[in-house]
Amino acid sequence: MFVYGISRRSDLNGNVVYQQWQLYNFVIFISMKETEKKLAFDNLLKQYINFGLPTDGIDEKTDFTIHNLKDIHLDLPFTSPVYRANFFSFVFAKDAHGKYTTDDLCFNTVPGTIYFTNPGHYKSHVWFEIQEAYLITLSESFLKENVHPDVFGEFPFLLAETVQPRVLVPEVFAEFEQLYLQIQNAYISNSPYRTRVIGNLFVVLLLKIKEYFWKDYNPIYEGNRSSQIVKTFKMNLEKHYRDLRSGKAHQVFRLQDYADEQSLHQNYLSNVIKSKTGKAISTWIAEKTIAEAKSLLQNSTTSIKEIAYLLGFSEATHFSNYFKKNTDLSPVLFRKQHSAATS
Repeated sequence: MFVYGISRRSDLNGNVVYQQWQLYNFVIFISMKETEKKLAFDNLLKQYINFGLPTDGIDEKTDFTIHNLKDIHLDLPFTSPVYRANFFSFVFAKDAHGKYTTDDLCFNTVPGTIYFTNPGHYKSHVWFEIQEAYLITLSESFLKENVHPDVFGEFPFLLAETVQPRVLVPEVFAEFEQLYLQIQNAYISNSPYRTRVIGNLFVVLLLKIKEYFWKDYNPIYEGNRSSQIVKTFKMNLEKHYRDLRSGKAHQVFRLQDYADEQSLHQNYLSNVIKSKTGKAISTWIAEKTIAEAKSLLQNSTTSIKEIAYLLGFSEATHFSNYFKKNTDLSPVLFRKQHSAATS
């Protein structure tokens, strides 16, 4: 498997030129699934400490960071290990060359590139050359508290699974540059309104991203058509209830279990499923549990106590209360009504 890099040099006339080179089996292209040790970080500070990078410009008191990567990566090229970041990252590469991966997809970073990655995915990156490339990171809680309370409703593209980078012409990139430089000025200021200013400027930045890149993005359409996370969740849901009925599993999966199945952060999985299907994971689980219970009550002579056990309930009374809450009928009455209708 080949990997291409960029080196910078001057020609005989003194002009700066870039020369492409390639390596074999470069680490950044190793499949995420083949990597034995996977790191996970809840914020950029922990990530940089682990990578041995400078942390002087990072404010520990906030979940928001912004800086020029040129000030961080003093020795190039730099190759990161595979890791999972449980926060959002936005990269504005005005003049830089590199590559990055998200899950098993790889993308080039060239001058004029803008891209973002969301929490939960395994990723890695390499920088070959940086003159100017700004990185913004922030947590989901910062988004909801300071940007928009319904941030994923207003900006659903933040939950897009495969985010293709965009390369802008200098005139358009300059519009984004003006905004992120204002955000940086607010970040390094001592203003008591610093966080509010950052939040409001970031709203404008997200609106610009939405305008240029994601105007017609429909999360429900992606959920129905191409969302691998949604597809995998539905398959895992079906398989788990088959395992419950066959006795291979004895306890109903919860949110964390389904997140672990895809190596995702539970908050990210929850947001993706709710945004792209219109239903919360708890609703999916409840509907599936009731559907399986109805099937067993209608099509078998299995006792209600045994059905409760098969579906992961420790007590038949807990199952009966759960069933009645969701159907307005007790399991006994539901079975009687079905038997009367078919007799």
